[in-house]
Amino acid sequence: MHRAISLLTLASLAGAASAQNVTVTVENMLDTGNFSFTPVWMAMHNGGFDSYNGGELASLFPGLEELAEGGDTGPISTAFTNSPAGIAGGVQTTLVELNGAPVFGPGESNSVSFDVGDATVNRYFSYASMIVPSNDLFVANGNPTRFEVFDAGGNYNGPVEILILGNQVKDAGTEVNDAFGGAAFSANGGDSVDENVVIRSFFGDPDDQAYLDSFIGTDTVDGGTITGSFGPDDVVARITVTPAPASLAMLSLGGLCLTRRRR
Repeated sequence: MHRAISLLTLASLAGAASAQNVTVTVENMLDTGNFSFTPVWMAMHNGGFDSYNGGELASLFPGLEELAEGGDTGPISTAFTNSPAGIAGGVQTTLVELNGAPVFGPGESNSVSFDVGDATVNRYFSYASMIVPSNDLFVANGNPTRFEVFDAGGNYNGPVEILILGNQVKDAGTEVNDAFGGAAFSANGGDSVDENVVIRSFFGDPDDQAYLDSFIGTDTVDGGTITGSFGPDDVVARITVTPAPASLAMLSLGGLCLTRRRR
């Protein structure tokens, strides 16, 4: 009887050892008056969810067009749930900045802590967000296994720090880039024009910097004014993924717990 209880206890401890908690912090690293980004979708998974591939149409990746054109993370969240990664028990959430508008303005940050489930399975981190104001610029990791937070044994692989540079911003190719043509989160107005070309790296076109600069002096829908733009070598955002004590795990699958914010 005592031996059976001991084995049960050991089994429980082994299961607990594979469960890990992480804290993810998202920061906008740009100067005041520069661009923002929308609430950040993020997930821990088994490597089975591909958010996009450069050189292919955004329409091939469910949820990407809605995120890149309007910052809507609902469709990509649904796509993740129905993907092999989601079916295998992957966890996800969307993190917002709570200081006024939900977008991450220059200098703003926030953190979330959650239980990733089995860290020997949900080893990889993915993220996606829209750059605003813009027509269809976004940031995401196209390689689903690029950021291995835990190794095959469930051990933390840190430090995990993701610096997102301007030259890592992507153009979804779904709308023509025009600061006065229906750009999301801009007060400039106008009607967007469908483009339907493949996803590409921003700053790969000579007119890309001029497109960003054309927003300078214009207002955003939350009452701000764009007074500067970023270049290909500027750090736009930083994401860090660190271990969190089990007592801080307040997020279940699909839930959200906001734990810290900074201005």
